[in-house]
Amino acid sequence: MPRFTTPPDREGFEEAVWEMVMQIPRGRVCTYGRISELVGAPSGMDAPAFRAFGPRWVGGAMAHCPDGVPWWRVINAQGRISQREGAERQRRMLEEERVEFSERGKVDMGEYGWEG
Repeated sequence: MPRFTTPPDREGFEEAVWEMVMQIPRGRVCTYGRISELVGAPSGMDAPAFRAFGPRWVGGAMAHCPDGVPWWRVINAQGRISQREGAERQRRMLEEERVEFSERGKVDMGEYGWEG
């Protein structure tokens, strides 16, 4: 499988990601992987490669999204906030939207997950 460090059309992919994330309702969350599925693979990219790299690309888009994009509503596939700078702020913002976390720091995706 070829190694893709960025999407073939990075700007177009990131714009599509940000537009999708703008649709996540207040009090709901979505995973990096689900966002990548909803956006879809770039033209000419095979499905296995996209499944491997798409969620990472979504993470990259979230790392530098423009103002107004609710980045805090995107979490990892385990239903957790990824450990990085700003993780505490992300949790606080989700809790302000009434998203609840288990004692282990997980969000119940059945209750709070958004499928698009």
